[in-house]
Amino acid sequence: MKKFIVYTFMVAILVGSYLATAMPAKATDLGQQLVQGQCSSCHKFEGQAESRFNLKAPSLMWGGSKFQKDWLVRYLTGKEDPLYQKGYRWDNSRKPIKHAVVAKKEAEAIADYFSKKLNDPRVKKNVLDLTHFTEMEASFGEKIFKEHSCIACHQIKEDGKATGGSQSTSFHNAGKRLKVDWIHRFNLDPPDFVPHSGEFVADVSELGLRYVTGYIMTLGVDDFKFYEPWKDEIFKNADVKRGGQFYKEYCAQCHGLSGEGDGPAALDLKPKPAIHAKMALDNEPVDYLYNVVYYGGKNVGKSPLMPYWGLTLKPQGVADVIAYMRNTFKGGEKVARVAPEGKVATQLGSCPQVRKTHRAPGNIHDMKNPLEPSAKNLKKGKVLFQSRAKPLACKHCHGLKGDGKGYKAVNMVPPPRNFTCAKTMNEITDGQMFWIIKNGSKDTEMQAYDKLKEKQIWQLVLYLRELSK
Repeated sequence: MKKFIVYTFMVAILVGSYLATAMPAKATDLGQQLVQGQCSSCHKFEGQAESRFNLKAPSLMWGGSKFQKDWLVRYLTGKEDPLYQKGYRWDNSRKPIKHAVVAKKEAEAIADYFSKKLNDPRVKKNVLDLTHFTEMEASFGEKIFKEHSCIACHQIKEDGKATGGSQSTSFHNAGKRLKVDWIHRFNLDPPDFVPHSGEFVADVSELGLRYVTGYIMTLGVDDFKFYEPWKDEIFKNADVKRGGQFYKEYCAQCHGLSGEGDGPAALDLKPKPAIHAKMALDNEPVDYLYNVVYYGGKNVGKSPLMPYWGLTLKPQGVADVIAYMRNTFKGGEKVARVAPEGKVATQLGSCPQVRKTHRAPGNIHDMKNPLEPSAKNLKKGKVLFQSRAKPLACKHCHGLKGDGKGYKAVNMVPPPRNFTCAKTMNEITDGQMFWIIKNGSKDTEMQAYDKLKEKQIWQLVLYLRELSK
């Protein structure tokens, strides 16, 4: 009898131990109760990744690695738009499905549970440091996002309007919704998380992955803080002597030892390298010089033959070169403007200006400016003209008054447009100006401003019209 009691007691212990490991742990807090009791009726919280066609709703096994807490609370309390315009299971529904709403206390409890319990070990923390993410890098990321067809499934907003496909989740405010480490790891191999669900693997480099991940993190974040290297310690520590050595080793092969544009490599190049000796580089905005040297000519609307030196020289080396250039090249002696063969060297600020500019396509040439000349639009156009237009504010060539007499104009043939000349401006349509600003002007030094939003270009056109009144 004694042996039987002991035996029965041991069996009870073993069975209890088995049940404790085989059965889900009893919910001990509100978040866990809600997830296990309500959320799990649609969402998957454990096991292996599955195709969406086997699920009712997105898997949330990695929800803590994926979502920012503040956004999740807003979403669960009904303060965010549906993520899927066609429904998660688009094979069953083509209409957005509104998520169930809970009280704020419950939403916060669920979000806390996600943060504590639903973290995927594949998502490494602090993979990308976006405190050193620049506006230029974001523009590269946007280009990748569009060229690699991400925009075919994920909508973004441009000028306040939705653009792109709606097959998958909206990216209108992805920077407020997703965590950067999640985006980076997901972009590496999306089918890891949603196999056989139509997810696309893009062919991008490690650097490209940084660009597109950072770009996604800017979406919907109006106050995103871009890194500005020219305001960092590297520029305070810039050394002219070091910069001179770098200039000799790298820049002189094209621009010449004295900046005359006569380096040994210049013979074969068209267009020819810039003649730094005739340029007032001490007047050039330091951010513009940084972007030219670090990211290369093609990324600032200049010659694609100018390499991007940032990966070679590193940020400190770029700062050193710029310090040398600004200290050395200050415009030199003013010389008579000589036109290249086949061109006419007209005077700066001529009115009217005779020029055969390439005509915009018919459907664009005759467009009328869709914006009203309101005080707000004119002010924004003025700010773009004087300081904010990228890659270089218009005033540096066209002059602060728009009369075509900016400090860079002295070496330009043909000279920059004189926007104060009504005779010239009355002959140019809104659509023609829009097209030239966006695409640049062939056979002139007017570069493309293709990184500006359409609304910004139209605001510029409004302001340019005002200059001739």
